[in-house]
Amino acid sequence: MKRRSFLGKTLIGSLATLIVPKALSASNKPNFSEVIKNEKGPISICTWNFVKANAAAGKALESDLDALSSAIKAAEVEELNDKNTTVGYGGAPDREGNVTLDACVMDHKGDCGSVVAVQNIVHVAALARDVMEKTPHVMLAAEGAESFAKSLGYKQTNLLTEESKESWLEWSKNSKYKPIINIENHDTIGVLCMDKKGNIAGACSTSGLSYKMKGRVGDSSIIGSGLYVDNEIGGAVATGMGEEIIKTVGSFLIVELMRQGYSPQDACDEAIQRIIRKQGEHVDFQVAYIALDKQGRVGSSSIHKGFTYMKYQNGENKNIEVNNFINS
Repeated sequence: MKRRSFLGKTLIGSLATLIVPKALSASNKPNFSEVIKNEKGPISICTWNFVKANAAAGKALESDLDALSSAIKAAEVEELNDKNTTVGYGGAPDREGNVTLDACVMDHKGDCGSVVAVQNIVHVAALARDVMEKTPHVMLAAEGAESFAKSLGYKQTNLLTEESKESWLEWSKNSKYKPIINIENHDTIGVLCMDKKGNIAGACSTSGLSYKMKGRVGDSSIIGSGLYVDNEIGGAVATGMGEEIIKTVGSFLIVELMRQGYSPQDACDEAIQRIIRKQGEHVDFQVAYIALDKQGRVGSSSIHKGFTYMKYQNGENKNIEVNNFINS
């Protein structure tokens, strides 16, 4: 199933059998202090079937590049892809016809950077890193972020392609206010990398909801929602309806569950179930997570079917189907 076809199914069936979070004793919690090396080789995972993007990260890791630089390389592939209408150049605009981008990064030291509502700059994941490394701040927004980019020599680019403009003009004939899933797509690229030293870092980049209200910001620029990394434990990234991810601080939740002893898979499952439990019979949107821990284990989960992720390890780049809770 294509990425564009999975968003927005209505809830069917009973939610009565949802799993209750398991209790964990101190005896079955992993000793993360003992995990000091990555003995399974570099690993890169990213949301969706972004084959070229994840391969770029995997090969960068194999060439001894650090985890954060490798994750940003993956993001840059999709930021330049004008056929991807939800990331970077060619992204779908807001209701007024302006393409604005959000991104964040987090490194193995716990440092992070973010940019919000940026126009005319393609590589916003790299810009988020510059915010982290070259300013005293974590987040810069809109004109402030753009001015900062200009001061660093970032190329100015009109992000609205003719194809995206035509789609926006067609949408504007009816311009329904409420987001219509599968029309207002939002397929964020979220990347997690573990390098040869065993360090984990991540990056997120998106143009957000298609035809969003001017000024709307989703989860992808918010540390703890769209992305979170704790190098002692692991990392998680999100994709889907950003508003719902923000409400549960989903990526931070997953990392904290892993800290308690949950596997990446169990942690992703629990994060998804919390959203379902809160929304009841009104789950007409998609949310998906992927996670990576210090032992090199990977987990993933989604509300509805159709979400996949990429995994690069030992020279192999695979697209993997994901557990979902609502088979609709």
